[in-house]
Amino acid sequence: MSLNAFRQELATPRTSIQLCLLGIIGGVCAASVIILFRLSVEWLQLLYLDEVNNFTTLSALQRAIMPVIGVVLILCVAYLTGFKHYRMGIPFVIHRVKKRFGHIPFRTTINQFFGGAFALASGFSVGREGPSVHLGAAGSSFFGQWLKLPHNSIRILSGCGIAAGISASFNTPFAAVIFVMEVVLREYKIHIFIPIMLAAACGTVMTRAVFGQAQELDFIEFFEFSRWIYLYLILFGILLGALATLFNNALMKVMHIFQRFNMIKRLLIAAVITGVVGYVLPQALGAHFFSVHDMVLQQQDVVLLVAVLCAKFFITIIAIGLGVPGGIMGPVFVLGMLSGALLAAPLGLAVDNMEQLSGSFALLGMAGLMTSVVHAPLAALSAVMELSYSPELILPAILVIVPAYVTSTQFLGNSSIFIRQLDYQKLPYSTSSVLEALQKTGVLAVMDKEFKLFNNAQQHHILQFLETSPTHPVVQRNSVEIDVQYSLVQYDISLSREESSLAFYAMQGVSFQSTLGEVYELLQSSREGAVYVYENEPSNITGVITWNMLRSYLHKAQY
Repeated sequence: MSLNAFRQELATPRTSIQLCLLGIIGGVCAASVIILFRLSVEWLQLLYLDEVNNFTTLSALQRAIMPVIGVVLILCVAYLTGFKHYRMGIPFVIHRVKKRFGHIPFRTTINQFFGGAFALASGFSVGREGPSVHLGAAGSSFFGQWLKLPHNSIRILSGCGIAAGISASFNTPFAAVIFVMEVVLREYKIHIFIPIMLAAACGTVMTRAVFGQAQELDFIEFFEFSRWIYLYLILFGILLGALATLFNNALMKVMHIFQRFNMIKRLLIAAVITGVVGYVLPQALGAHFFSVHDMVLQQQDVVLLVAVLCAKFFITIIAIGLGVPGGIMGPVFVLGMLSGALLAAPLGLAVDNMEQLSGSFALLGMAGLMTSVVHAPLAALSAVMELSYSPELILPAILVIVPAYVTSTQFLGNSSIFIRQLDYQKLPYSTSSVLEALQKTGVLAVMDKEFKLFNNAQQHHILQFLETSPTHPVVQRNSVEIDVQYSLVQYDISLSREESSLAFYAMQGVSFQSTLGEVYELLQSSREGAVYVYENEPSNITGVITWNMLRSYLHKAQY
């Protein structure tokens, strides 16, 4: 199959072998980048740690200095790439997917790779899912841009990269698919589902080949508990919803307070605060699940649990709010584990097996807090279920997730932290339903290639052609000084038949990579005329799309 035929098939919103192949290629590209990223973080940490993510082995002075060293390295990378390209993370990717068809700037990707690696290696309370989403989308979309694929397929390719990135980072293919559909794309279409599932599978296969089969939370086992505790789960969910609202509000408050500081000052402040907290409480550094393993499962002092929870809460909103490159869900998961273990403590008065109960509530706390912070209940449920390999937690998790989500949204007026960050950064992310429908189809799938092209022809020649072949578009090419202008030629229906004449509608050009959404934006004001599709050069016209063709396609019934 030729590249042009491949592009034309991808322009059509339907499941095909070509789209499946695209998902596999995107998944392999994204997973390769994520595996390299994870290996880089581990290599950096093993330069000074005895064990990956175990910051307690460092001296107090080393723990205080490491975040500062990390920020200096982050700023060096930002200086080399340009500070204006310091835009990264999940909110930025959502904006690019919704408004730029998933095109991720290369320099922001460099910032995310090295900046995220330095942040994770130096003990900041950030997660690796933020870099995973950004790098995954970039690693796959670059392939689509290189082949000049239709924009609608590049958007799907970005989704494939995100799914593969999360899957390769956490070994959770199902949760990765749900996260892409629920948080990033916010739509469920079969022709999108299939390639994203394939990409997530590729990510899991590749990460298991490199890092093994182990799950992130396989050290915690979910144990069934008495049915009367289900009533307590509702209160548990309500409290998690309140904590999530407090977290989101505090994070946005930090962003507003420090907005007058430049990036260098903000990152240095975050480094100093993280270093001070790490000096006193090393358990609060990082955002890895192992950091709270002993505290949750070995029933350490409740006072220590509260102290680590408060410290982790504080340095997380400082790091994310002041712009340290990293994700928010990693620390939210850790906060959920700590919250779950603490909120299970009152049940110790009525049950004996508190160690099992603490582990179970730690998993439920992760699901409830992530749901309320990110507003992704299905992604939270599937992530915790896969991370712990515990399908039996589904029913209890639902009893926690629902009250947590309802409390956060309806009673406390909280919204997704990603949406709040997008609004704060003034990054657009929403589109009209008409544009959203049209952006799923590329112009190559609809354009009429059987058009007749005239070069500076007289009207009577065009009239003669229209009388014999009235079904295909007629285009007049006029040379204007050093430029070329195309016009759609049609009968002027405003005149009587006896005065039959022609109407000329100036046409604008769109790239062969464009979608019908761009065509709609050009024609919606006049609701007549046409655009021409060109390849490489605007003078190389390859097809025509009229307003009537666009309207017919939009009104076509679909299931």
